[in-house]
Amino acid sequence: MPIQAPAAELVDKLVLANRILYDHGVVDGLGHASVRHDSAPDVFLLSCNRAPAMVRRQDIVCYNYDGDAVSSTTERPYLERFIHAEIYRARPDVVAVVHSHSPSVIPFAVTRQALRPVFHMSGFLAGGSAHFEIRESSGNTDMLIRSSYLGEALAKSLGSHTCVLMRGHGSTVVGTSIEQVVYRAIYAEVNARLQLAAHGLGDITFLNEEEAQMASDMNDGQIPRSWNLWVKRLGAIDLDA
Repeated sequence: MPIQAPAAELVDKLVLANRILYDHGVVDGLGHASVRHDSAPDVFLLSCNRAPAMVRRQDIVCYNYDGDAVSSTTERPYLERFIHAEIYRARPDVVAVVHSHSPSVIPFAVTRQALRPVFHMSGFLAGGSAHFEIRESSGNTDMLIRSSYLGEALAKSLGSHTCVLMRGHGSTVVGTSIEQVVYRAIYAEVNARLQLAAHGLGDITFLNEEEAQMASDMNDGQIPRSWNLWVKRLGAIDLDA
C-alpha cells in the first residue's frame, strides 16, 4: 500500500538543512541529513545519493527501518542510510539525524576523548559525546555503516546521548526537529574547535550537567532565530534545481 506523501514544508526543510550544513562546512560532497515522516509510522526522509549542497526536492526519498525505499525512485541510495534507520528504530524521541565528517571532531573520535560543552551554545553535549568503535562489531572494515547490523551497533553506542563520535570516520548527531539537529551539528563542530584550542592553554572548566541542560533548554527556544539567518545566508535558491 502506497504511503502518504510527506508534507511539502517538511521536504523543503530537509533540502534547506542539507544546504545549510554545506554552507557551514559541516558536510562537503559527503554526509547526509534525515527526518522522520510526519504521518507515516516507521518511515523517514533522506536524499538519494547526492552531495548535500545539490539536494533538491525531487531527491528526497522515503525509507523504512530496513533501509528500503518505500516511495518511487530510480536513484541510488546512500550506502549509510542504515545510520538513520537504526537510530530511528532505537530512539522514538529522535526526529532528525545528521551524519558528517566535520574535521575538528575527528581528533576526538580517534583518541576516545569526549566532546564536552565548553560554552553555553553546546549545552546539548551535557554528559559528553558517546563513542563508536566499529572494530568491536565487525573487525576491519571500510569504516562505513553499510548494513542494518552496523547501524544497530552504532545506535547502541549512541544510547541516550545527542552525539556519537565514530573512530576513523566522523560523527552523528540527533535532535527533535530538523532545525535542532542542524544547530547541534554546527555547534558540535564549533565546540570541537574551541575544546581543542582551550586544551593547549590549560585545564578546561566545562559546563557541568545542570548548567549544560539549562543552557540547552534556553537555546532550543532561540533556534528559529539562527535557522532564519542560515536560510537567508543561502540567498535566493530554487529548491528544484
